Amino acid sequence: MSENLKLSILTPERKVFNGEVKELTTENDLGRFEILPGHEAMITALTPTVTLFKTVDNKSLKLFTSTGMLKINNNEVNFLCETAEWPEEIDLARAEEARKKAEHLIVGKEGAEYKKAELKLRRALARIKVKE
Repeated sequence: MSENLKLSILTPERKVFNGEVKELTTENDLGRFEILPGHEAMITALTPTVTLFKTVDNKSLKLFTSTGMLKINNNEVNFLCETAEWPEEIDLARAEEARKKAEHLIVGKEGAEYKKAELKLRRALARIKVKE
């Protein structure tokens, strides 16, 4: 069993990260989960969250990741998401404004409209948390 994972984080616009890591924590609809070397093969849909990982030199990194897909196979983790942003790329004032708008939008909504507003709120809250 390999001691590390090969992690690739891609968006339609760029390659955000490509390298070896010791561990990765992210989130899907069922909640947060951790990926370690030797993880069972899987594919899952992702939700907006703070994604954390530890590099091979023990540096802890975090970034905002939006909706997307994650594939794990043979210690290779392919992370495909709409958006991924490092803390220094996030505009905190803009994220706070997005949070306020989403909180306003969610009131009184049901069904698909509620889910759409909830997704906007989750994106804003995750960006704020990454920036903190």
